[in-house]
Amino acid sequence: MDFALTEEQTLIFDMARSFGEEHIAPFARDWEKVGDIPKELWPKLAELGFGGLYVSEQYGGSGLTRLDATLVFEALSMSCPSVAAFLSIHNMCAGMLDKFASDAVKEKYLTRAATMETVFSYCLTEPNAGSDAASLKTKAVKTDAGYALTGSKAFISGGGYSDAYLVMARSGVDGPKGISAFVVEDGTEGLSFGGLEEKMGWKSQPTRQVQFDNCNIPEANLVGELGKGFTYAMAGLDGGRLNISSCSLGGAQTALTATLQYMGERKAFGRSIDQFQALQFRLADMETELQAARTFLRQAAWKLDTGAPDATKFCAMAKRLVTETGSDVVNKCLQLHGGYGYLADYGIEKLVRDLRVHEILEGTNEIMRMIVARQMLADRS
Repeated sequence: MDFALTEEQTLIFDMARSFGEEHIAPFARDWEKVGDIPKELWPKLAELGFGGLYVSEQYGGSGLTRLDATLVFEALSMSCPSVAAFLSIHNMCAGMLDKFASDAVKEKYLTRAATMETVFSYCLTEPNAGSDAASLKTKAVKTDAGYALTGSKAFISGGGYSDAYLVMARSGVDGPKGISAFVVEDGTEGLSFGGLEEKMGWKSQPTRQVQFDNCNIPEANLVGELGKGFTYAMAGLDGGRLNISSCSLGGAQTALTATLQYMGERKAFGRSIDQFQALQFRLADMETELQAARTFLRQAAWKLDTGAPDATKFCAMAKRLVTETGSDVVNKCLQLHGGYGYLADYGIEKLVRDLRVHEILEGTNEIMRMIVARQMLADRS
């Protein structure tokens, strides 16, 4: 059993980290203030192959593994978890299209997704359908030309910003088997957006409701088979959970690195505070917890890559463990900074705010526990 990264994986991580340090970190606070990520950033990331991480090379993607992707998102989130997470959502959509869409849909959208000329958002959650996503109400009614969508989606990262939306809508019976997936392009008649949401974190990402009012799309924009949309959505979320966990890991690592530096400079009672044994113990605990979370995350990614039968369970466990560990570490880092940690200039309070939502999205951590427990009970002999 070899836990070391390959030379190629190390290069991927270093490339992503260097890009973030140059093109993201110096501007992250400004982007947060204006509530917008410049669209010019995305083609630069795409030049590195990050616009279609697990899209096949046939359509301009990088064809990387899920483990490789976790390295990219960990590295980028060291500069800004909000930016890294938005890229993760786009890649989740692109990955679903690559895996499930028809050749015609792939030809139409995937190449532009890989170059990030077309930025995608993911539309599953609704105002009254969050954790119980299979109860969604947005309807897709068959027409002579295709489908007419009516309903609304909530908490959509990139709402009113992205170029296309991967939408789960009810095309048939109640429950998961009546849900299909569709691509809706920005500018389609009947597509509109709610007001900009004011959020605790992820402030650089514009978040709005996405609304459909008899929004007509061609039949060709159906993704895969009718009635399989919920299955596709859940499959996409396995990888999404790994990615968002990676964003927690990278953000927490940045906080710990900054805290280690701060403690060597900050003096109290005649010596630097890193010389107090009680505080050294806190550093040791945080380092141990992050290393354990990193190892478990990469094991879960390996299981997803190899098609292990318990991959979904491990993705859920990793999401629960890593996101809660990340939030705990950044909060402890803020405490070790004292009053300075509460100031924006030090960057720690932003990480506390940004990482908190990771315990909610891509399936709440309570749902992660349900997934794990149900699988344990099902496997019981």
